Amino acid sequence: MRRVLQQLKNALCRWPLSGTLACLLLAAGSATAQLAPNQTNGFGNGRLVTFTYQQNFDCVDQPAMDLDFNKIKAESDPNEMQIPICQVVTEPTADPSGADIKHTAHLYVLVPMFSIDSDTNPNDAIPCPAARPGELCGPALGNALVQLFGFIPEAWKAKVNPAITTQCPDPDNPVPGTCTMHASSVDLSVLLNTVGKTGPPTAPIFVPTPNHSHVVDNSRVNTGAIWWEVRPVLVMSPADWPSADGSTGITSSKIMDDVEAAGRAVEVGSNFFLFFSSQMGSPQAHVHDAHDHVMAAGASSARGGN
Repeated sequence: MRRVLQQLKNALCRWPLSGTLACLLLAAGSATAQLAPNQTNGFGNGRLVTFTYQQNFDCVDQPAMDLDFNKIKAESDPNEMQIPICQVVTEPTADPSGADIKHTAHLYVLVPMFSIDSDTNPNDAIPCPAARPGELCGPALGNALVQLFGFIPEAWKAKVNPAITTQCPDPDNPVPGTCTMHASSVDLSVLLNTVGKTGPPTAPIFVPTPNHSHVVDNSRVNTGAIWWEVRPVLVMSPADWPSADGSTGITSSKIMDDVEAAGRAVEVGSNFFLFFSSQMGSPQAHVHDAHDHVMAAGASSARGGN
């Protein structure tokens, strides 16, 4: 495919004037689409941004925590240290650098908790990777999701419905639930209890990392490599899901806040951190108005964003 695109580009660029314009447009499109192996896209301030990862993820466990729910604090439980437990909702008091989490940058991870086609086929869920034993995946995950939500969310489909796109997995790494330098599994035990789907956790519930997209605060679109707290945002409506080019949907923290205030998304914390830099796309990248988006989606209330 890349060879065909390059041949098309070379052919168009040989034409005078109109060919020059086409050449420039193709070059601009290629610059936007191509990512290095350690990069992903995100959104911020209504535009595409590029994240460059400098090291692997960290899921912080502190001495007084009990992330595996065996009633033994981590400080006295070496087994708890053997696998990363990336737990949604649970937040430590410090990020991996030791800094107070109150001052840590936020990476809003948009998770599509809807199904475009009301899919109830358990075989459509993300298959089991060569990962940890006991992980909920494949048809077992599909059956559990249908029981919990009545359908399989796009978040855990092996193949996301083509009506939407996600930034993870990225186009160069099409394995569902994967993205460069990310954890491959997350623990949903506390989240499911918090939303009333299960009782108090007695053990982690590991599932594949969901298909997702990213948003950063407007003030963070151009930021050097730092630790970011992953804050999952459960998006309930496809009308709010961002398009690949950022022309519609949640592409800024302001729009995200408005959607949350309207009850169409829920934001939670986690003990999951990623280390990367963020860089804004070109000035020509699309910007769309938050107010227009929210009005079009039917929201009647909003709150301030960053």
